[in-house]
Amino acid sequence: MTTTDTPNAADAVETSEASEAPLRRKFLVVADGSDECRVALRYAALRAALTGGCVSLLYVIEPADFQHWRAVEDRMLEEARAEAESVLHTLAGEAHDLVEIMPELLIEEGSVSDQVVAAIRNDPTIHVLVLATGASKEGPGPLVAMVAGNMGEGFSIPVTVVPGNLSDEAIDELSQ
Repeated sequence: MTTTDTPNAADAVETSEASEAPLRRKFLVVADGSDECRVALRYAALRAALTGGCVSLLYVIEPADFQHWRAVEDRMLEEARAEAESVLHTLAGEAHDLVEIMPELLIEEGSVSDQVVAAIRNDPTIHVLVLATGASKEGPGPLVAMVAGNMGEGFSIPVTVVPGNLSDEAIDELSQ
């Protein structure tokens, strides 16, 4: 669904001077299959559909430390990549079923904070990082805590933090 009519100037689609073709605004969601990830994805997909944008799902495989047994490390990485693909395809299907947008799927290796910063720095069409807070009493969740800390200095885009305990109906209303 593409829309040129936007509710406010912040949602306008930018154009590239070289091609004059519209650059689709991307909403970046860190994918891990958690309930919080699904809340962030729902919000991002609805906002992307409303503004003519798209969604990027980033799954980060954190390194295992099995340097002494390379075969074991390779097998673990292979399994982690298969898990990443499975999670990404499931989430992409959910976004497509919701708003008929097929997200861009990204799999990177390294620390989550480094890969989020790298994704934002390397893709100028990523305009918003969307996170959801943890729904438990243990705190806001590691990604929200990471952004609230010093990591936020690594990029210059807005971060939308959605309460992780919202119902689908509340997210739908909030995303308008």
